[in-house]
Amino acid sequence: MIKSCLKLLRIPQWIKNLFVLVPLIFSKQLFNVSSFKDASFGFLLFCLVSSIVYIINDIIDIESDRQHHEKKHRPLATGKIKTSNAIILAILLIAIAGILSFKVNISFILLLLSYLALNLIYSFSFKHIVILDIFSIAAGFILRVIAGAVIINVEISSWLILTTMFISLFLAIMKRRAELNINLEDEEKVSRKVLTQYTKGFTEQIASIAATAVLVCYALYTVSDRTVSVFGTDNLIFTLPFVTYGIIRYMYLVFIDKKGENTAAIIFTDAHIGINFILYIITTIYIIYI
Repeated sequence: MIKSCLKLLRIPQWIKNLFVLVPLIFSKQLFNVSSFKDASFGFLLFCLVSSIVYIINDIIDIESDRQHHEKKHRPLATGKIKTSNAIILAILLIAIAGILSFKVNISFILLLLSYLALNLIYSFSFKHIVILDIFSIAAGFILRVIAGAVIINVEISSWLILTTMFISLFLAIMKRRAELNINLEDEEKVSRKVLTQYTKGFTEQIASIAATAVLVCYALYTVSDRTVSVFGTDNLIFTLPFVTYGIIRYMYLVFIDKKGENTAAIIFTDAHIGINFILYIITTIYIIYI
């Protein structure tokens, strides 16, 4: 039961909430104990809220998940957890998040509630509307980054926000592309009806646009006057090869290896992306702080 509950919370997906920590790193506050605690607390709150969203989404999609080759193993779809118990767990998480929210500023709370509202609308409506579905996902990542800046009271570069928007669009459309790789002859077994409105060629075009935009926006961020002024160097541009490699490697895994339906799984299991990410973080911290 405990194992099923933990699976219902989708803890591996919490990695997406690391975007809350982006402002902490790029505002030179990583080694500021107070800011680190606040940002980590914000990360925890987003993890709780995202799990609430996952539970509600699984309740809504319980029937369609049972038709999916992978999602049919989820606790609600298999019947290991009853819907009533899932609702109780969601209410418990809401209560915990509500109590903990009293320790953060009102601006962060409003952003957290906006994130919750956006994802609920997505679960009930937007995920069925072509293009709007991926933009809704991107908006969720942007809210995470802005919230991460608000909770530690720092400004965040517009270029960094744009980079976040395009990288989240990239990941979202690549997820759709990966789902299209799964050939299900029976349309009744397609868990995402919105997939019928996408084609492989269309998703590849959007992915190329988003990938290009990520690299351009990030490159401009690294050499912008504000960035150079804050960090006292323009050497951050040398982290661009890591970003470029990560983008290309991810496209390879989706287009060639037919992976990518589970973003968190790729990050945790692909050694190339994992090592590249670690090297990027080390290089970035060295340039910014050392």
